[in-house]
Amino acid sequence: MPKLTIDGREIEVADGLTVLQACELAGVEIPRFCYHDRLSVAGNCRMCLVEMERAPKPIASCAMPVGEGMVIKTNTDTVRKARQGVMEFLLINHPLDCPICDQGGECDLQDQAMAYGFDRSRYQENKRAVTEKYMGPLIKTIMTRCIQCTRCVRFATEVAGVEEIGLVNRGEHAEITTLEKAVNSELSGNMVDVCPVGALTSRPYAFAARPWELRKTDSIDVMDAVGSNVRIDSRGREVMRVLPRLHEEINEEWISDKTRHACDGLARQRLDRPYLRNGEGRLEAVSWAEAFKAIGERLKGISGDKIAAIAGDLCDAESMLALKQLMNGLGSQNLDCRQDGAKLDPSFRAGYLFNTSIAGIEQADSVLMIGTNPRWEAAMVNARLRKRFLMGGLKAGLIGQRIDLTFPYDYLGAGPDSLAELAEGRGGFAEILEKAERPMLILGMGALARADGAAVLATARKLAERFGMVRDGWNGFNVLHTAAGRVAGLDLGFLPGPGGRDLEGILQGASDGSIEAVYLLGADEIDMSGLGRSGEGPFVIYQGHHGDAGAHRADVILPGAAYPEKNATYVNTEGRVQLARLASFPPGEAREDWTILRALSEVIGQRLPYDNLGELRQTLIEVNPLFSAIDQIEPAAWGDFGQDGAMGSDPFVSPIGNFYMTDPISRASVTMAECTEAIGLGAKGEATGTDG
Repeated sequence: MPKLTIDGREIEVADGLTVLQACELAGVEIPRFCYHDRLSVAGNCRMCLVEMERAPKPIASCAMPVGEGMVIKTNTDTVRKARQGVMEFLLINHPLDCPICDQGGECDLQDQAMAYGFDRSRYQENKRAVTEKYMGPLIKTIMTRCIQCTRCVRFATEVAGVEEIGLVNRGEHAEITTLEKAVNSELSGNMVDVCPVGALTSRPYAFAARPWELRKTDSIDVMDAVGSNVRIDSRGREVMRVLPRLHEEINEEWISDKTRHACDGLARQRLDRPYLRNGEGRLEAVSWAEAFKAIGERLKGISGDKIAAIAGDLCDAESMLALKQLMNGLGSQNLDCRQDGAKLDPSFRAGYLFNTSIAGIEQADSVLMIGTNPRWEAAMVNARLRKRFLMGGLKAGLIGQRIDLTFPYDYLGAGPDSLAELAEGRGGFAEILEKAERPMLILGMGALARADGAAVLATARKLAERFGMVRDGWNGFNVLHTAAGRVAGLDLGFLPGPGGRDLEGILQGASDGSIEAVYLLGADEIDMSGLGRSGEGPFVIYQGHHGDAGAHRADVILPGAAYPEKNATYVNTEGRVQLARLASFPPGEAREDWTILRALSEVIGQRLPYDNLGELRQTLIEVNPLFSAIDQIEPAAWGDFGQDGAMGSDPFVSPIGNFYMTDPISRASVTMAECTEAIGLGAKGEATGTDG
């Protein structure tokens, strides 16, 4: 470990660090524009110049490796003059439009011009102007501001894995461009975050608010099962934007475009009052008391085995626990949180978790993907897989749809036949798994949400055991969920009890009349035709926040709160318990979901035993102590899960056909609709040529 002296202070740092990083460790701030600690070094901007003893001129600290005995000075007259000169050059062509720039108030250029810049300009010539570039519906460009730091280019190439943005021409004619096409990436919004000068800003958020007007709330994303850490910025009751929050083990400092921009769907097609279907078959607004009275009268006299409940993909743990206890109180064991019918086995927790953990992907040396498209199902997991590929030595294989995952892989086949062959140790990829020190597999819902899903699960378990994926200190068996509420539902046992029906049984019972009442807790992804028409099928109660499929079928609608509008608990695909916090309030008469169930329980004579969120969370911990371990991963015990049986021959198909519209919030989003139109539904799914 080399020792160097920085501003008269001796410090010892790890090998391989740069002078800039060493200065940061010593508590010395070094200004920079082009340097980003998650991107490769470019050395473009020269803002990070420092003096090094025996060097003929100032050095770029971002590109200079540390060496034994270095003497670095960061605050001399020479350094200050160099920084002022660099800043003066960077501002030569910059338009003086800070008052109308969306980056104003959170702009690196503003901050560093104030701290390190010169107090006047000596430039007399005409400023250079650059035409705006089209980069899709999410990125607004003002390219005259651009300083060619190439952060966006490096992010697209290295993190997102799409080489669709680059630098053309030379000298003062250099420009960043996509050649007038939309950036075809699920992570493109992060380019706005890495841009230090406001050349790239958020198109949906343009001219909407100033940062000092917004209330900032740390929370959790529910657009997929990754559980990305986010900051929700709101003004009054309106969510204005969603930004990433640093969490090294989950999403680092990136988020997907759906996480970032689907928030405009929170203001559209909302349910803001209770509704009851009248004698003419129309929904009409009623009071809470009238809605509860109608439910109480309808459920009176129905035996518990004729009542069922289905929990949706965005449900929080508190509301699922309240509904489960309410249903059990009524004598019903007909519960299911698996809207897609996935054949997940709750008997062993390791059988439905991403056991390696998202950060653990970086330790794997081979990965087998089965029936999954991580680029659409969990964009941050795919970004981590690409990061591992760039580190070198990763062998990847895919069984399922042939897709562009932004990193190369061996295409092993389309369906269960290829999986069975590999599980028997046949094929070239079997040799790769045998030689791997830390092999892992990722099992997607495309392989589990089918009639033979239990057999596929059992085969994947046997494959993991055969190739040594599960041993002391390493568990390479991973299930990649697509629903934010799924793992919490499984942990709580929101599943068929003794003699109870699963999703398929509930829909069958609704068709033949053996199920007379169905409670849909935010369940919009099931086949509503299975519930029949209103007045002919079962009595349907829908509790949710958007007028989506469930609300269209419902006989009674109870308006709930969306994820930014409540304090709630979610468990991500790796089994990490996280807390989402209230950032705004639900519209109209809508209420938090657990409070609706608590109030309803009084009316139907099955009072739930908690009166506030603290008591409910205590009950949550009593049901499953894992809910007390916030932001921690508890290793899950391995066991015999899945069900042996014959697998079909139909190919595995990812459940997500359109990345931008997967839930009621994103389907109500204008921005997501624009992305769907700009990118095209088939543009990414049809891309091939990634198999090695």
